[in-house]
Amino acid sequence: MKRHDRLTVGRQGSPASSRSVPGTTPVEDPSATWQLNPKVIAPRTGWKGVGRGRSVNLDRGSIYYGTSTEVAGLYPFVLGGGLPPEGVPIGPDLLTNELACFDPGGWIGRLVTNPGVWVQSQPGVGKSAIAKRICLAYSGYGYKVLVPGDVKGEYEPLTRALGGQVVKIGRGLDKLNPLDSGPLRKMLPTLSRDRQESLLEEINGRRSELLHALLATEVGLGRRPNATERNVVEHAIKLVSAGLLGEDPVIPDIVKVLRDGPQELWQQLMVDTEDDYRRLVREVTLALENLCSGPLSGLFDGATTRPLDLEAPALSVDLSSLLTAGDNVVSAGLLATWSYAYSAIDAARALGLMDSPLTIPLDEMWRALRAGPGMVAAFDAMTRLNRAKKEVTLFITHSLKDPESLPTEEDRAKAVGMIDRCDSMILGALSVGELEKISEKRPLTDAEIKMIASWSSSRTTGLDGTNQLHPGRGRYMLRLGTRPGTPVRLQLTTAEEKLYKTDPALSKRTTEETAA
Repeated sequence: MKRHDRLTVGRQGSPASSRSVPGTTPVEDPSATWQLNPKVIAPRTGWKGVGRGRSVNLDRGSIYYGTSTEVAGLYPFVLGGGLPPEGVPIGPDLLTNELACFDPGGWIGRLVTNPGVWVQSQPGVGKSAIAKRICLAYSGYGYKVLVPGDVKGEYEPLTRALGGQVVKIGRGLDKLNPLDSGPLRKMLPTLSRDRQESLLEEINGRRSELLHALLATEVGLGRRPNATERNVVEHAIKLVSAGLLGEDPVIPDIVKVLRDGPQELWQQLMVDTEDDYRRLVREVTLALENLCSGPLSGLFDGATTRPLDLEAPALSVDLSSLLTAGDNVVSAGLLATWSYAYSAIDAARALGLMDSPLTIPLDEMWRALRAGPGMVAAFDAMTRLNRAKKEVTLFITHSLKDPESLPTEEDRAKAVGMIDRCDSMILGALSVGELEKISEKRPLTDAEIKMIASWSSSRTTGLDGTNQLHPGRGRYMLRLGTRPGTPVRLQLTTAEEKLYKTDPALSKRTTEETAA
């Protein structure tokens, strides 16, 4: 066929007739899937004929001039750009219905400056559900899930499903030694004398900081140790550790040295009589004994019975058995397990035994921070390097009013500033007052506040027989830095409903709305 021939082929491959449209190359079927002459295009007003979409008059459009405030309603881009389809799939965007994803670990340097995530909502609307979804998905990307203090025991099903290890702390259960050096203990005897001394200094420094923090709790001194008390505790730890190369001291060992009062401690405290020595160390010695007796008896007064398996894909330290002992005991337990878990991980990394990034959900963190003065500083020291280590840390809380209950103004100021370490936020159902507090730290638009607040209270009483779910269940606003938020609805799979369920009353809810 020559190039000037005007024959075209229709949908079924049959020759087309010679009927033509004025001004165009003759064609039988303009909607053909392909044509031999690539220059055949529709005229400006469309093809003639019934159903061909022809328009006699074309709207030239209108041009408007004005400020952004005056003509804002005419601006076509009324929604911010969607989040990249990377990382953890959450569910449909409530405005566009497109899939919304979340990847703070992978967006560092692009969309976020650090991998910290602030998760906040009212109780019972799904904070733990979205945290577990993030942990589950990141586990598939090679992250290790670490739950250093599971107060409610709700991460146990997920940890076991991932093939991980669950350590249960409690009377008659597992013991945890807060002074445990983890993997470093086995390495000490194999090192040269100089390296042993250097490593022992690092280990003993961590032990001292933890004991000082525990002493500040209500079950200890109920205040920060003074300079004399800090000094004597640090040197007592050194004396005990020097004689236990290859083994870890326990708190009763420190108490015994303080009670015995060797000359090294007298010289350190610059005292000449036993009465002067007893007067200086009596209070701190009794406080350390309190950590090994009463409600804490049998928990932290011996060697660790089940060390963390750092090769497991997930690790959880379960403290649910301590709930009946009161907030003070739970707070001390959280502080001890956090310190132990972070120290073990850091030691393993230093020795090249673990290179996996972590996903760390820190739930009920305010329980520990309220335990006594200085808790915020201790917590900050444990978690401040998460960006360098690419650790995706989830700070989970109910309210920004929690810092107001901290014991000192210094702690309150530091606690409020913790939100600045999280470039990503996940906000669930919250009151307008709470959202205004958040907006002071991370500005929210009026539309965002209105939408999130609308999730905070049920629209019906349930007396109409609809058995309607709370409107905030499974709904979240994802925010990255100062970008506009993305409202999403979490959709759980059948397997996730079983793993995440913390409320038996939700057993008959639908997959889309269940977020226990």
